[in-house]
Amino acid sequence: MTKTTRKALLGGLAIASASVLLAGCGSAPETSASGDASTSDYLPCMVSDFGGFDDKSFNQLGYDGLMKAGEELEVKPKTVESATETDYASNVQGLVDQGCSTIITVGFALADAAAESAEANPETEYVSIDDIVDIDGDGETDFPNIKPIIFDTAQAAFLAGYLSAGVSQTGVVGTFGGMNFPTVTIFMDGFAQGVTYYNEENAADVQIIGWDSAAQDGSFTGGFEANDGARQIAQGLIDQNADVILPVGGPIYQSAAAAIEDSGKNIALIGADADVYETDPSVGALLLTSILKGIDVGVYDTIVAAGNDEFDATPFIGTLENDGVGIAPFHDWEANVPAELSTKLDELKQSIIDGDITVDSYLAS
Repeated sequence: MTKTTRKALLGGLAIASASVLLAGCGSAPETSASGDASTSDYLPCMVSDFGGFDDKSFNQLGYDGLMKAGEELEVKPKTVESATETDYASNVQGLVDQGCSTIITVGFALADAAAESAEANPETEYVSIDDIVDIDGDGETDFPNIKPIIFDTAQAAFLAGYLSAGVSQTGVVGTFGGMNFPTVTIFMDGFAQGVTYYNEENAADVQIIGWDSAAQDGSFTGGFEANDGARQIAQGLIDQNADVILPVGGPIYQSAAAAIEDSGKNIALIGADADVYETDPSVGALLLTSILKGIDVGVYDTIVAAGNDEFDATPFIGTLENDGVGIAPFHDWEANVPAELSTKLDELKQSIIDGDITVDSYLAS
């Protein structure tokens, strides 16, 4: 089944909420270690998506969670970075060959490689970040040795969209993504829903550019690198008068930040996955907030449990209710956010948790 077909199938999934809370190059992987000498035979490992472990976003969050767990367990994790999509299968196999006990694949795009490897190695544990690994499209994870850690980021993005509409001075906000994957567009779609809700509640007409909810398509760079293509897309949004921009796709936010700085305009940036104010202080002054995914906590908890022979393949779905997703503090932009708007965001969060507001996504149950 192709990724395009899988993406279409994912759009119709309704996955049951989990009962627990956050409960490279194609040749042989290079080892990345932390802690003292291993005191057990347990060996946790990780394969990145392209973008690398220094993307200051989802790959880095996964890496940080793994290293923290390694310190806790007094083991030395192995990691390998993927440079392109063609590296995925060989990188996973390389970790199998090195005797990894648990292999974490970071990103939707690695699902096929994870499924193939899990089927061939039923005694090895797998953790899939951002995908349930449902290659056959039946709505369930294909193999019992895979634990999905996924996030309904549309809920948090809804809050960021409402916030953005509330602070915009031009009446235009924008977003763009790395690739048209469900784990990217879930941010963009939730963001758009938040803007729409703001307009309905406040008789406003804030426009969102870069994403078309009806078509489920928008502006994409075609990859997850900070490059001139990403910068040009960000510049296009600026040229259309957007004064809040949400880039979704690892380090592509760096290209957006460069475009904002060159414009000389008062434009806010929204981070994705991590609190980018903390992971990349160089763009801190631009950040209104970040849309958060608890990847690091999910990886840490899962690996510590697995290292103690308590691996649980039950899917974890991060939501506002279990703090698996959220929005970061306003940091330097706090003075620009009216107190009543901040209070309203708290109320909206509770309304989403209570079910009074429904945020549509492919993960909504």
